[in-house]
Amino acid sequence: MLVMGEVQTGLLQNSGEISESACRQVLGLMAGETVRVSRRPIVHALSPERLTGVDCALPTASRSRIRGVGTVVTRCAVTGGRVAQGSTYVRVVRSETDRRLPWSHYLARPGVVEVLGKAKAADLAEGFTGDPAPGCLDLGAVSGRFLDLVQASPLLDRRAPFKMARTSLRWVAETGEPSIRFTLHTERERTLRLTHPGPFTPAVVDLCEDLALHDWLLTSLLVIVERARIGATPGAQAVARLAPAVDHLLHLWMPAARVEEWLTPFWESLERRPGFTRQWRSLVDRVRDQVAMNTLALLTAEAGRR
Repeated sequence: MLVMGEVQTGLLQNSGEISESACRQVLGLMAGETVRVSRRPIVHALSPERLTGVDCALPTASRSRIRGVGTVVTRCAVTGGRVAQGSTYVRVVRSETDRRLPWSHYLARPGVVEVLGKAKAADLAEGFTGDPAPGCLDLGAVSGRFLDLVQASPLLDRRAPFKMARTSLRWVAETGEPSIRFTLHTERERTLRLTHPGPFTPAVVDLCEDLALHDWLLTSLLVIVERARIGATPGAQAVARLAPAVDHLLHLWMPAARVEEWLTPFWESLERRPGFTRQWRSLVDRVRDQVAMNTLALLTAEAGRR
């Protein structure tokens, strides 16, 4: 029917960037399983996938009581040794029977939740990306739980250089005529409706995680610039407040770097509207201008004392 997922993204709770080997240890959530690491164009570490069994109501726009049984897939990632993500997704399919089967049946179909009874894909999609009723399938809770597990690693000193809230991206993917709709709901909540050609593949999950990462980066840079109160505070003080962005964020901006080529048109669509990179570059220019102006003022003052 469709695929649903939720990605939570936040700053890794460490005073500085962690190494590739530390990433492997922090994400080693399952003994005997391998953490996958790519080094180009930026270090990206991905944990083994974990399954969580669910037997609960599914969110619907109509508030119909629809039961789903199966397993959801969760994985965690660290990008650039700085940003952590918890990501959970599930394929929702119609069950061949109206009764619940033994768990062995569902475990043999990892990452699939079977719908017991009648349900419409559109109703489920609208319910999940809308305002899910309490007690329904909560993929964000699963993502958050595993992200908390990563953040609690004894390898992290828990002295983050600045405070920044997590963001949550709930997404729904279907097969059909290509389209994408990204929506900001609150400072922390976003949704994505994606229709892609061909069958679902994990590459779709990669796209959603990449979008969630860059949305968090853009949101964080915007917050840091707002906190600096440029023009309302002395130049040196404003630059000091901007320093975390220079030290920890600016080098991480690489949209679609790990997205498969057949999915890059979706990123290109988002670059046209709302224009992620356009806004990012505007903020980066503002940060660098402030640093340059403050440096020039310091040099001028030093020259005047000679």
